[in-house]
Amino acid sequence: MEPDSPVRRVVVLGGGSSGWLTAGVIAAEHQAHLPSGIQVTLVESPDVKTIGVGEGTWPTMRDTLRQMGVSESDFIVECDASFKQGTKFINWIGGEYDYYYHPFVLPQGYLEANLAGEWLARHRHTPFADLVSFQPHLCESGKAPKQTSTPEFAAVANYAYHLDAGKFGAFLQRHCRQQLGVRHVEDHVVGVESSPSGDIAALATRSHGLVKGDLFIDCTGFASMLIGKHFNVPFLSQRHLLFNNTAYAVQVPYRDRHSPIASSTISTATGSGWIWDIGLSTRRGLGHVCSSAHCSDDHARRVLREYVAETSGLDADSLETRKFSFEPGYRQKFWHRNCVAVGIAAGFIEPLEASALVLIELSAAMISNDLPATRRAMDIVARRFNERFQYRWGRIVDFLKLHYVLSKRDDTDYWRDNGRPESNPERLSELLTLWRHRPPARHDFYQNEEIFPSASYQYVLYGMGFRPERPATARRSHQSPLADKFFRESAKLTSTMLKALPTNRELIHHIQAHGLQRARPSH
Repeated sequence: MEPDSPVRRVVVLGGGSSGWLTAGVIAAEHQAHLPSGIQVTLVESPDVKTIGVGEGTWPTMRDTLRQMGVSESDFIVECDASFKQGTKFINWIGGEYDYYYHPFVLPQGYLEANLAGEWLARHRHTPFADLVSFQPHLCESGKAPKQTSTPEFAAVANYAYHLDAGKFGAFLQRHCRQQLGVRHVEDHVVGVESSPSGDIAALATRSHGLVKGDLFIDCTGFASMLIGKHFNVPFLSQRHLLFNNTAYAVQVPYRDRHSPIASSTISTATGSGWIWDIGLSTRRGLGHVCSSAHCSDDHARRVLREYVAETSGLDADSLETRKFSFEPGYRQKFWHRNCVAVGIAAGFIEPLEASALVLIELSAAMISNDLPATRRAMDIVARRFNERFQYRWGRIVDFLKLHYVLSKRDDTDYWRDNGRPESNPERLSELLTLWRHRPPARHDFYQNEEIFPSASYQYVLYGMGFRPERPATARRSHQSPLADKFFRESAKLTSTMLKALPTNRELIHHIQAHGLQRARPSH
């Protein structure tokens, strides 16, 4: 490309959730279905299977799907999706009351009062999230986040999704091809053609010849064909901070179609990692994420089998278990020349807090919003993208490590090693020192689009038993009457919603039979 040549052709290499989400976001915004729009082509090999274990999203997915023109009812039915309102952490604390919630709603009155200070002073024996939010109570009761009359994507309580990752990729593929004008090339890539400048000029395919483009998006997962193998952008391992590098996944059927569906992801800590438990409409998806340096393959599988037996009564030996290994970390940069990596090609860290899919969403959104008009502008966009995502990946490492650093467990080498100061990121250590004397606040996180807001840090800190020291002097921000008002509001909302909302299973059955009311288009 000449420096002032327009960027008109975007080529996405790789399918699955990352490829089709990225293609769909760009195609919807830049009108790929019109001759005057951006041309979006997705190339994927029919021989390569996607990993398909990222089954939890963030609430951001609602807006992403809405902007792509997806029907929420169709999505829920076709992807076996259900509603997720946060994460329940079990056995992470190391104490008697060993579970807590990280819900999706902000604490009641969070922006107006110092709730943490008043909770510590007078309510410290009540779990923090249970006092300041109605949502943990909805989750404990298996309630849905909306009523049957609530329109698509609208919420009574903030929510995300649990979904079948394989069906989600197929659903997105159909929508992108039929509704958004994405060109689909099913072929095996056998080479990469470069221009004299060093940019990628085209992908050489086995049967379709050259697929030319102006911007190439690498969604090839662990293979990382473009950013890794072609451009040799270094990979920055985070194994010294986050020890988990192996996962064992299994799908567990319900007893019948009326079995309750959990309203949150359930994360249960084990002696060498943790188990995810995700309730879809048709089955549960379970997985044991652990450190191979701290347990054997046989032990990891046995722990998962015991969990399956305990929670379902089934013999896990009769169920297919898939194993995959990964190196936790991310690329030194994500956008190099005219190539940008999205999804696992950019990096992978254990799926705690469902960070994988949200990084895909954020990457696709920034590529689409800042899509360079010319090759000259691309270098500016690439620098901004790299700065933003280097920060984001670092903050994800901090937040995930927070769960391990705060634990009082010392029953295995795994937990003892996680508690060693040298395995704690420097930035997180500094924040924990500050939070010994005050709660996490908005000014601790200065970017407009933070991955985890200060409220999330409060939920995890105080859920895990972190207790800051009482201040030596009085502060005006410690406003007992105002905090009490919000505590009462939270209790009242809890009572009202528990009575008014259906269960997760009841709402799913309604959607399967009748669908949800379509949201009115905005003008």
